[in-house]
Amino acid sequence: MINLTVNKKAQEENAKYCRQHNITIPTFKMMKDPTLVPQKIKERLKNIGLWEVDPANLYRVTWKNEPKEKGGGLGTVNHIVLPPELTGCKASIIVLTGKYFPTGAHKVGATFGCLIPKLITGQFNPATDFAVWPSTGNFCRGGAYISALLSCKSIAILPQNMSKERFEWLSKVAGEIIATPGCESNVKEIFDKCWELKKTRKNVNIFNQFEELGNPTWHYNVTGPAIEEVLRTLLGKEGRFAGGIFSSGSGGTLGAGYYLKSKYPNAKVAAAEALECPTLLNNGFGDHRIEGIGDKHVPWIHDMKNTDMAIAVDDERPIRLLRLFNEKIGRDLLKKNKVNPELVEKLDLLGISGIANVLAAIKFAKFYELDGHDYVATVATDSMQLYASRLQELSSERGAYNEAQANMDLELLRGTTTDNVLELGYYERKRIHNLKYFTWIEQQQRDVAELNAQWYDRNYWTGHFNQAAEIDHLIEEFNQMIQG
Repeated sequence: MINLTVNKKAQEENAKYCRQHNITIPTFKMMKDPTLVPQKIKERLKNIGLWEVDPANLYRVTWKNEPKEKGGGLGTVNHIVLPPELTGCKASIIVLTGKYFPTGAHKVGATFGCLIPKLITGQFNPATDFAVWPSTGNFCRGGAYISALLSCKSIAILPQNMSKERFEWLSKVAGEIIATPGCESNVKEIFDKCWELKKTRKNVNIFNQFEELGNPTWHYNVTGPAIEEVLRTLLGKEGRFAGGIFSSGSGGTLGAGYYLKSKYPNAKVAAAEALECPTLLNNGFGDHRIEGIGDKHVPWIHDMKNTDMAIAVDDERPIRLLRLFNEKIGRDLLKKNKVNPELVEKLDLLGISGIANVLAAIKFAKFYELDGHDYVATVATDSMQLYASRLQELSSERGAYNEAQANMDLELLRGTTTDNVLELGYYERKRIHNLKYFTWIEQQQRDVAELNAQWYDRNYWTGHFNQAAEIDHLIEEFNQMIQG
């Protein structure tokens, strides 16, 4: 379970610290339903920018932010629906869009789920401790940001080949940045750096998104209900929810899928990954260009027993569609091909991993021969706001985008096939689950008994996810202590 043991003296000191810095903490219930946010906080937000380092922005850790850079309110779920005219599959694809979270990515939610339980119980001291955020990009950005809102020290760790936008932004927010060798799939190098910090630094708290159960717990209790809310507006009498497709990455967003399966028992959960590093699909390894997905291991927090399919996406495809969706020639072509112009202008809401998720959702829909009554759900972690340099690099490498290339890319999108898709039976799931042993038991010193509990104990996962109610109770008590 997430450790919620309270150190009363340290808890009181933390409450005093938060009082001094004008900090209060939102509950999971508020992030799920922002109408519960206190009115005085809503009034403060009217004068605060979406990315501004102000403690009130803790209350914008939700899928329901008004799409404004400054002064936005709290409203409905940010999402788009991709129709057959665009995707080439008969089902409609719901995409929750992370652009309107602070930092422009939903990872602030996962970092909240990891850090806040330790803050409110007194296990983390914001005055003296360093919050260390290892990731392949957005998680360490989210962690650095949440740390800044809480006025505590942070260390961001990410691969050196991530986009320059990430490093430029982190230089203004994170206390320290450590760039490790490699690209998105070089996760072990990040883990090695964490061990080094543990041995050489004092007062470091490692929040490893690949093993922190606060990560999927946040998605189970916030992202899953957000998708459910959208589904209620779309399904009607004849609509069907077929499944949720989420990149493997840290395994966090898959928590939303587990929630949805609990509400829609016939739905499936699929985990997507890069074909160039087919860890789930083929026990594989390699390098890839889908920024935000870390591979070469199975995350500790991935419930493989509750995962129905593994889908690999060739990383060249989202790179090409990045241009189709964002270059003027590509957008003009989409409009000529009867794609709603209003939707076309919103395709920049999809970052590279978001496009990869859409491709995986198309594969899923075609594999199960879904029809016009079906809906598939996924998420776009971030948007093109974080990848402008990638477009410039592609222009330099491949030349100016032209209509012939745009036509080929549209054909590529609509012609997506069911290659590199694996429907997981019981022993396929167990095979992938067992891969955790090599990373987490041999390398990271986790307990093999817990590894077995993840597979055999029916209450292991739901026990963690259902701790949100207990965390909310502790948050409410903590806020009362802050107010005195």
